[in-house]
Amino acid sequence: MSEFTHFDERGNARMVDVSAKDETARTATAKARVTMAEDTARLIREGGVKKGDVLSVARLAGIMGAKRTPDLIPLCHPLSLSSVEVELALSDDAPAVEIAATCKIAGKTGVEMEALTACSVAALTVYDMCKAVDKAMTITDVRVTHKSGGKSGTYEAA
Repeated sequence: MSEFTHFDERGNARMVDVSAKDETARTATAKARVTMAEDTARLIREGGVKKGDVLSVARLAGIMGAKRTPDLIPLCHPLSLSSVEVELALSDDAPAVEIAATCKIAGKTGVEMEALTACSVAALTVYDMCKAVDKAMTITDVRVTHKSGGKSGTYEAA
């Protein structure tokens, strides 16, 4: 079947067959935000969170999450990622942690899901490490901000 769909001719869910697609360099960047109380942001900034260095642990968790995407998202292709970068920083304009993840591959399918998973896992790790002092934190704005490679070309979020 040459059509890229998650359904077979009987309407059953299946992994899309990408075997006929060309391998190209593909990159995706996703972002997320964890909003918190001012005191929580201060604890992160000063290294006062009892569970440790929040941003370093969340960065590692995000990288690990990207690598486990096919275990978490049904019908997602297992990919051999060539690069995963996860950056976390305290926001300058609000008590929040800003997260950006970029995934790269030379392959037949994109890495948007891996970048989104990296951001989501990093954000959940920030929440987990800080929930003892701030259960009201919110995880928002999880989105793809850049995608390049493949037949559909380049996407840049507005």
